[in-house]
Amino acid sequence: MTDGPRSGLYAVSTALLAMSRHLEVRDVLKTIVASARELLDAQYAALGVPDDHGGFAQFVVDGVSDEQWKAIGPLPRQHGILAAMLHEEHAERLADVRKDPRFGGWPSAHPDMSDFLGLPIRDGDETLGALFLANKNCPKPDGGCGFTEEDEELLGILAQHAAIALTNARLYERSRELTIAEERTRLAHELHDAVSQKLFSLRLTAQAAAKLIDRDPVRAKGELQQVAALAAEAADELRAAVTELRPAALDEDGLVATLRTHIQVLDRAHAPQVTFRCEGVRALPASQEEAMLRVAQEALHNALRHSGAARVDVVLEKRGQGAVLRIADDGQGFEPRETRRAGRHLGLVSMRDRAGGVGGRLTVESAPGKGTTIEMEVPGG
Repeated sequence: MTDGPRSGLYAVSTALLAMSRHLEVRDVLKTIVASARELLDAQYAALGVPDDHGGFAQFVVDGVSDEQWKAIGPLPRQHGILAAMLHEEHAERLADVRKDPRFGGWPSAHPDMSDFLGLPIRDGDETLGALFLANKNCPKPDGGCGFTEEDEELLGILAQHAAIALTNARLYERSRELTIAEERTRLAHELHDAVSQKLFSLRLTAQAAAKLIDRDPVRAKGELQQVAALAAEAADELRAAVTELRPAALDEDGLVATLRTHIQVLDRAHAPQVTFRCEGVRALPASQEEAMLRVAQEALHNALRHSGAARVDVVLEKRGQGAVLRIADDGQGFEPRETRRAGRHLGLVSMRDRAGGVGGRLTVESAPGKGTTIEMEVPGG
């Protein structure tokens, strides 16, 4: 008899610790749903976060494959039993959700569900979301529900801690948005100062070249070469500032799709062939995805601008709970120790900082005439 409560307490503790580990709202939602389904041994779990327009801003599921989820179609609206969970304070335990008068049906591709347990996730008077579980993995009493009062109590505890985790994640993201806004303002000032100075010099140099072109073509040629150099420096300043901003595509499409698109563009724009292959990676914590994208951008920039490579291969693959990113080129390579002594880091310091900042590690293998391979590994969620 003692094993059961200990086992249950351990399971609850594990679920709560998993929720507290994440700071991004998206990661917290996924962890809540997965923890609820595992804790209550249900076939399906879902969590909906309402918007202000009768729909859901986010709707996360567990137990449904990606193919099934795509086939189901658009996110549900706030109606029927889903609306009840958002607008009522108590849990709802049903033997068969399909027989409830509020049940309004579901899309043809939707998995069949019977016994149901749902409750709101609340922070004071605010409903942050609603948690749903269906199809308890156990023998059902005749005409009864597989979910028990104990399950309802467990889910209530989980929902209380989910509210705390979600509130913390929201506060973190708001704080981060403020930080990003401040950083954008700082970058805008830096961009204005740096690029404006370059453009001012470029304009003066171009004017000098125009005056010299008839009476001193040799000097005019030198001035025009200086124009080209200044234009390149201005472009580098612009690129450096812009790449510090988190791309919207990363939030919308995730790391894999963003990397694939970025590499397709580079492949078309540069002479070397640039390839991308992904194996087993679906999603990582947002901070790790951003760090990986930045390292990939920096490494690709080095390979395409400085290595003289004919080919650059990028591979993203699953490793344990995390992932590893590998950028390999067949260029001229370099001696890492000599590069450090000469003070030319080729962005390696910033890449290592980005990797270390998300609990990952960066390794660099290179030698003169033997190309370069940069590998970044992150631990996942």
